[in-house]
Amino acid sequence: MTINKKIKTLDELIPIVKKLKKQNKKIVTTNGVFDILHFGHVKYLEEAKKLGDVLIVGVNTDASVKLIKGDGRPINGEESRIGVLAGLESVDYVFLFGDENPAGWVAEIKPDVHAKGGDYEISQITERHVVENNGGKVILIPMLKGCSTTSLINKILSIYRNQ
Repeated sequence: MTINKKIKTLDELIPIVKKLKKQNKKIVTTNGVFDILHFGHVKYLEEAKKLGDVLIVGVNTDASVKLIKGDGRPINGEESRIGVLAGLESVDYVFLFGDENPAGWVAEIKPDVHAKGGDYEISQITERHVVENNGGKVILIPMLKGCSTTSLINKILSIYRNQ
């Protein structure tokens, strides 16, 4: 599947998901900022893909990232971030969403599995009840130690501050 065929709107995804479910495909969703893509992201998405047949990734819009992370973020714009994710073999579909809380689109997709990083606790996952009420389950995937966008940014800043 080419990159452009992986990038969808939520409205485009809904009928695709319905068709996939009729084919008894297990739908996995996850979401995040995915700002400066690194090895931790790649491994996380590979593990999420193993939980089902189709992996759908919701990516926060630039505006919602600013609300979550502050005015200095994202480093990479939303079109760049979804383009890079669409280039990964593990990702079947990717789309942008503007809410801080993914519960709205999760309720529409009704995934069999919703994956989140192990840096969360189940009680912190606001969309958990939506997933479970629709018969799905939330699975935490352990994160690779030392692999985070924030740690990369801090490392880069320290290099330039010390020059």
